[in-house]
Amino acid sequence: MNGPDFNKTELIPVIAQDDETGVVLMLAYMNQDAYDETLRTGRVCYWSRSRSRLWRKGEESGNVQELKSVYYDCDADTLLVKVNQIGGAACHEGYHSCFFRKIDPETRDVEIQGERVFDPAEVYKKS
Repeated sequence: MNGPDFNKTELIPVIAQDDETGVVLMLAYMNQDAYDETLRTGRVCYWSRSRSRLWRKGEESGNVQELKSVYYDCDADTLLVKVNQIGGAACHEGYHSCFFRKIDPETRDVEIQGERVFDPAEVYKKS
């Protein structure tokens, strides 16, 4: 097998990781078309489950992901993409990583980790 098995499932989870720092940036999904476009263009493209269409990361915010490498797991049903996160933020809430909320296992208190890179209200203005 030379990559993910889209015959097993139409949508494959994709973990995006900062190539330089190793920080996990986000989790999204790809279908065959998104995968093919990502490999062809070198810019990460996902499948948006909420919009039911291809989602070219950064198409609204400008915070695109430049593909550095692609890995797939032993079952060929999960991808890891290592990326150069252009613009500094992968998260639509303006943080570098979508995983910016840390939960204390004992108290279940939530602590915000990091600072916002951009203001989502400014970036995602709806006209």
